[in-house]
Amino acid sequence: MPTELTLPVVLVAAAIDSINPCAIGVLLFLATVMLKVSSERGTLLRLGAVYITTVYVVYTLSGLGLIWFQYELIRRGLAEIVGVTVGGLVVVLGLIEIKDFFWYGSGVSLEIPARYKEKITEMAQTISFPGMITLGGFVALVELPCTGGPYLAITAILAKSFDMQAFLYLLLYNVIFVLPLVVILVMIYYGATTLRLKKWRETQRKWMNLASGLLMIVLGMFLIFYYALGWHV
Repeated sequence: MPTELTLPVVLVAAAIDSINPCAIGVLLFLATVMLKVSSERGTLLRLGAVYITTVYVVYTLSGLGLIWFQYELIRRGLAEIVGVTVGGLVVVLGLIEIKDFFWYGSGVSLEIPARYKEKITEMAQTISFPGMITLGGFVALVELPCTGGPYLAITAILAKSFDMQAFLYLLLYNVIFVLPLVVILVMIYYGATTLRLKKWRETQRKWMNLASGLLMIVLGMFLIFYYALGWHV
């Protein structure tokens, strides 16, 4: 894919993916727990930074794994299969997100499973730097069903010609992905209440679902055209 096309696609996909209810909800929950345990906002800032950094690292490593797997398939002459399969899957995930815009809580949804939410609640009680590293890694993995659609599409695009530039695009994508978490953490540090932020998240949830769903449908169709039909722009 030409550089002039790849970068805007990465930026737009990362921006939409970053504003997702799963990652924001987990951080707000952690902030609430940490504030109950300690009123020291400096501690909250440091622990939150460890958590966000861990999410970034694990998410980046997961992206590299996805790229490597898809690249190996492409190298073996299965490019069309990769494009159609991944593209079709991303379109389906996008339709599920749009369904949640109209009928949230009905049927299949792209969110962290209930059993993992209980585990996150249990792990969050351990307020320590090692605990935040463990929790950040765990959350980054289990929230992939919620955030993985755009990421899967982007890694499929980057896998077709993976080089140093594509690697830098992946790093940039993940910086943008965690940026709202950094903003929320700073807001809480300077006095914003988690209750107010939770209310904002709930009121904007359906619009997040709609934006993410539309993006995934566009990305999925693009992948199908790009891989299977030789579509270039």
